[in-house]
Amino acid sequence: MKLYDKDKIKKVLQEALESIQSIDLEEDEIVLEGVDLEAKGDLEFEISQKAVSQVFPQITEAEEVEIEEYEPVIKEMDNQIQEVKIGATSSEGGTRKETVTLGGEKYLPFYPDGDNPHNPVVTFDTFDREEPLPSVISKHYEDVIGRPSEWAKKSVDEYGAKMVTLHLTSTDPKGEDTSPKEAAKTVEEVLEVVDVPLVIGGSGNPDKDPKVLEAAAEAAEGERCLLASATLDLDWKTIADAALEYNHNVLAWTTIDINLQKELNRRLMNYGVDRDRIVMDPTTAGLGYGIEYSFSVLQRIRISGLKGDEELDFPISNGVTNAWGAREAWMGAEIPKEKYGEDWGPREFRGPLWEVFTGLTMIMAGSDMLMALHPRAVMVLKEMVKRLSGEMDELPYPQKWVTSV
Repeated sequence: MKLYDKDKIKKVLQEALESIQSIDLEEDEIVLEGVDLEAKGDLEFEISQKAVSQVFPQITEAEEVEIEEYEPVIKEMDNQIQEVKIGATSSEGGTRKETVTLGGEKYLPFYPDGDNPHNPVVTFDTFDREEPLPSVISKHYEDVIGRPSEWAKKSVDEYGAKMVTLHLTSTDPKGEDTSPKEAAKTVEEVLEVVDVPLVIGGSGNPDKDPKVLEAAAEAAEGERCLLASATLDLDWKTIADAALEYNHNVLAWTTIDINLQKELNRRLMNYGVDRDRIVMDPTTAGLGYGIEYSFSVLQRIRISGLKGDEELDFPISNGVTNAWGAREAWMGAEIPKEKYGEDWGPREFRGPLWEVFTGLTMIMAGSDMLMALHPRAVMVLKEMVKRLSGEMDELPYPQKWVTSV
């Protein structure tokens, strides 16, 4: 048989159809007898339901399958994540207009029909010095960089920040080496111009941070701020004492290690820090730079807490600003085309998206608070939280990213 002879092909296939001896619907098998087909290469043909029914009238159209409505299995875990309140109103001894509560989960993140009491929150990062930021970020803050109180105010007034993180990076001995007293004054100035809860961080210097956070805690007495951070490689007792004396919370920071996180949490509790004052930070690896490891550790921590591990049932904070450490987030015209190609896309979109996807990954793993930096990234993360929690019917329009250029 010549394959180009359509009439012969039609005749052979018709004979094949008439020679069907049996059909096994379970195995999707059709048995042909008395048919000899030869072809160069593969020969494929399809027999319609109508054609089969002509030969086998007993085979009718498939009955409609009734699909039952999906009902998710709601499994409430054995334990509830500890609630931690950030900020204090005037009736609570502070001056904040509103407070933010982290934790309280009984289910995994955005579990179908599982009613967790508080959604993840996003806090704006601000700095007390002229931080060397990528231009795609700095252009949004160029009028306030180096003036922390104005930076914080802009985050609230223009970008709708519900929380602000103040990084006292100028205190770094390897940098400007400003004193704890100066840092405390900066905290006072920020508290005067904004009325949202505050996270207060140092420079990361293990020798100086305890003194800086102690002075900052005193300056913010009664405001129930979150002191960032107590770690195992510094004098965490000084930070714990400051939190207890001046009514603040403690951020317990470790390096992507569940056992270290348990140890630090245990030490803080044994020292006298109340459970409702501890927030964990297991460290955030940015997109493309170990994020899958961070996701795994965060998820294991959250599941362990929900199952009853009282050393891990605390809210989780993540510094998604770490995403900007990836060269893919900030590199622009200097990208060597012969090495990386031209498919990275404009960094005005790429950078904020890098931060967004880092944050989205963290909240899906169980994060309660995201420390973010780019205003457009913060906006999209907040809207994603609303969408995932059912507060918003549609995702943000992609066109909104145009305004970030």
